[in-house]
Amino acid sequence: MVNVALIAHDKKKLDLALFAKEWKDVFKNCKLYATKTTGKILKEKVGLEIQTFESGPLGGDLQIGALAVSGKIDFAIFLRDPLTAQPHEPDVSAVLRICDVHNIPLATNLATAEAIVLEIQKKLNN
Repeated sequence: MVNVALIAHDKKKLDLALFAKEWKDVFKNCKLYATKTTGKILKEKVGLEIQTFESGPLGGDLQIGALAVSGKIDFAIFLRDPLTAQPHEPDVSAVLRICDVHNIPLATNLATAEAIVLEIQKKLNN
């Protein structure tokens, strides 16, 4: 099983939902984790099974980061809004740092997210 974290800032949630819908055949074969609102949108709009945590500003980013530290995340897609200041920016930075420290492939935009999904697809087909 491939474990994937899916996180998106408010202005990127629709982008992530459309992306997940496009790649639903891949994602439905993964164990998915998301922050609360992102997970709710992906469940309702795409029909994916997702384990959700708190919203990002309430510690959800850090909860997913803890999973990454414990080796339970294989890939992360975190669609960030680079043009809007985030009140929980230190938490966002922590998740990015954890992915770097633990060598977890991380996408922060749709182009790199597609590259990651293609890699997940390869792993699932092996």
